[in-house]
Amino acid sequence: MSALAADEPTPDVLLPHWLAAVDREQLATVVRGALADSSVHPVAAVHLADVLTELHVAAARDAVWPAPAARVRRVTGWGADVLPVRLSARELASVLDLPALPAPVRTALGRGRA
Repeated sequence: MSALAADEPTPDVLLPHWLAAVDREQLATVVRGALADSSVHPVAAVHLADVLTELHVAAARDAVWPAPAARVRRVTGWGADVLPVRLSARELASVLDLPALPAPVRTALGRGRA
């Protein structure tokens, strides 16, 4: 690991948001709908596109390295379909700004899984 220069921007920190399959599907649907809307701000569109990418990466990560998420699910009692979706603060803010985001997904993203 190397230190950042004082004048360089801080890199985005990706935090895991543990989402069930239905939550991930609803999130993807809402994000795709927002990206099809020409009124979405271009910067928000970039972040939303990154969210779609992460949804695919989360599934691929679990297929290639299933043990880490399985350990968390075992300890927490979450279902086998719950996966970590890693989002930056900017990506999360862009998603939470979407009015069509279903309340259960908003809750899961805002507080994590209970």
